[in-house]
Parts: sequence; structure tokens; C-alpha cells
Amino acid sequence: MKKNIGILGGTFDPPHLGHLIIANEVMHKLQLDEIHFMPNQEPPHKERVSGTTAKERVAMLERAIAGNDQFFIETLELNRTGPSYTIDTIKILQEMHPNHQYHFIIGADMVEYLPNWYGIDELIHMIDFIGVRRPGYAMKSAYSVTEVSIPQIDISSTVIRSRLKHGDSVKYLLPDRVIEYIKESGLYEA
Repeated sequence: MKKNIGILGGTFDPPHLGHLIIANEVMHKLQLDEIHFMPNQEPPHKERVSGTTAKERVAMLERAIAGNDQFFIETLELNRTGPSYTIDTIKILQEMHPNHQYHFIIGADMVEYLPNWYGIDELIHMIDFIGVRRPGYAMKSAYSVTEVSIPQIDISSTVIRSRLKHGDSVKYLLPDRVIEYIKESGLYEA
């Protein structure tokens, strides 16, 4: 059976309400069947510094998406070593599920960065890119990107980690179950 699958990649360190809003808005506005959250191992464009493990990030994602039967976690990139290039991941997914149509969800910052993506000229013919606005970024690209308008909520994992490190509240920025896991596991402490 053919499915339209939205893929939302990222470090999810931690997964926050902004991620969930993006996934939900794109899924409903484009009538996708499912959203697959895909935590990456080593994003080629940035360095991870938080010290959380892949297992901890997946555990937080499981708690964040609990109760939504259209949200799933795809761990393909976590099972590979080295940089995570989207083109390699999509080739594997298309081999595994040849009847699925993949829609890769990116923020406006990544829309602007598309010319720098490894294999972009081939990748653009393999998947549909879905762009969502982020404050401070334009949605300009020489590549085809379907824009989905979502509520503008300026939440970032970087800011959340900083707040947690300083003992500041993250209530209403993260799902309660994620906050509980962070506290129980002692993540992001000073």
C-alpha cells in the first residue's frame, strides 16, 4: 500500500513542542499518512555538544510522540556511522519501501542551506522538500520547496538546553513526559 510519509530529521536534543507542531501542521495540511521523526547521528552541518546519547534522544522522542498513532521514530541514521547524508538515507528508505512517497520537512534555515547539501541535484528528484518558516530566515531557494505555513513559535533545543543548565523552567516548551525523563536521567545539568 502506498503511503505518503513526512520525515522530520534532527538531533531532537531535546525534542520540543516546536517539533511536534511542525509535524502536526505539515501532516494535516498536506494530508500525509504518517510523520517519521528521524534522529541523526552526526549532522554534517553542525557539531553536537550536549553529551546525550542516541538512546536518550530516542527515549525522549518516544515520550514526546506517545499517544499519536501517526507519529513514528525512524532510527535508520542512528544505526549508521559517520556523517548522515540525506541522499544516502533516502536511497535506503526507498529500497526498503519502494511504494512510499517521502516528503522531507525542513526549516527555513535549511531551505537557504539546500545548495550546500551533499548530492542535492540528485536528491531533489527523489523526494519532495517541505519548508516551514522560522523567524529570521527567508524561504528562498533555487530548488523546489513546498512551503507550509505554521504557527510561528521560536523554540530551539539550544535555548532549552541552556535553560535547563541554569535551572530555568522549560514548562510549556517540552512535553511533560520529556521533562520528567530529563529530570529522572539528570540530562543537561550544569
